[in-house]
Amino acid sequence: MLIHGNCHCGNISFRLDWQPEPLEIPARACSCSFCTRHGGVWTACPDGDLVIEIRDSARVSNYAFGTRTADFHVCSQCGVVPVVTSRIDGRLYAVVNVNTLNNVDASMLKRAQVSFDAEDERSRLQRRAKHWIGKVRFGPLEA
Repeated sequence: MLIHGNCHCGNISFRLDWQPEPLEIPARACSCSFCTRHGGVWTACPDGDLVIEIRDSARVSNYAFGTRTADFHVCSQCGVVPVVTSRIDGRLYAVVNVNTLNNVDASMLKRAQVSFDAEDERSRLQRRAKHWIGKVRFGPLEA
């Protein structure tokens, strides 16, 4: 399933090739203060392929907090955070915000509240490497 998403103004957009075809899409509402304040609800498919396109990089801020092991890509024009990336052992992983998806019926989203407060850094990186999108690149979105 090809999933498209973007920030409100379209400066940050992505295409996610979700494999295998999902019957439902997990939507994890993180309870950290940043995600709560921004309404971040994240999803990923480990076997997916994600392409992130940034039209104007001068209008993107990367925000890292806590363990500083993830970059929240914030559009400085509209304020939306459509994607988070984490570099683990030289490989880039990502999750996308379900609130930025354009072509997914809301009935497919299986929402759940999650907390990662009890994780140490090692456990957090292991979880990401196992569950986040494992094929991620920045570049133009092909039609």
